[in-house]
Amino acid sequence: MNVYGSLADDFYINLNLNTEMKLPDARETILDFFGRVQKSYPSMRNFYTRENGDFVLEEDKDQGHQRWISLEPRRICSGCINPQNIADSISQHQLVLQLVPYMLTVSPLDCEALDFMLGFDFNYRGNHDALVAEALGTGHALEPLMETAGGHVLNYEPSLTLALDESCRTQARLMIETRTNAYQVRRGDFPEDQITVYFTLRQYGSLSTETSFEAAFANLVSHSEDLMERYVIGNVLRPLAQAIAAR
Repeated sequence: MNVYGSLADDFYINLNLNTEMKLPDARETILDFFGRVQKSYPSMRNFYTRENGDFVLEEDKDQGHQRWISLEPRRICSGCINPQNIADSISQHQLVLQLVPYMLTVSPLDCEALDFMLGFDFNYRGNHDALVAEALGTGHALEPLMETAGGHVLNYEPSLTLALDESCRTQARLMIETRTNAYQVRRGDFPEDQITVYFTLRQYGSLSTETSFEAAFANLVSHSEDLMERYVIGNVLRPLAQAIAAR
């Protein structure tokens, strides 16, 4: 199991390419694209159309890990759930970016945003928001408020976005999503649900004529690996896992 798999109950590595123009939706174009993907990943044999018109190709869902790709009107998504090999999931996303220029006529000029996202799910039965506040802290300014007599934390979902270049077009965003509501806190009855940590690297806007989708994606992956190793794993993921284990 890779290092990410040991940090949470489930994790996923996703690519999203948002386009300015609507993607082609002709039958032949869609089937040719997914057929080419399937040649590289034969286990992706489940093809269907959602009620909203999105097209999806995916592996079976009962393996504990899964590859999937979807085409929306203005977004191309590629994902791996609990991948056994991180490099292999990156290769899947690279393949998609190699194919879209000539199979879906998407050019770097048509890029609205390119995302590389890591997601981590932590199963926990209890007050998610209180646990996050305990594990990650609230800072000196808010700590006295946390100590209010009879107070219960109802919402605490830290989120931070950083610009990684002078133009602010390359950004990193860390966001934590909790799923506890006031009704559960009032009753003291909590179902087991997921606390999710999202870490997203995003490139905004059209790419330069000298930059390919693959090169822009490689830059996002490089930033992600560096920030995950230096900050996210030790300061967010491990403290959450340890706080849950201690309950």
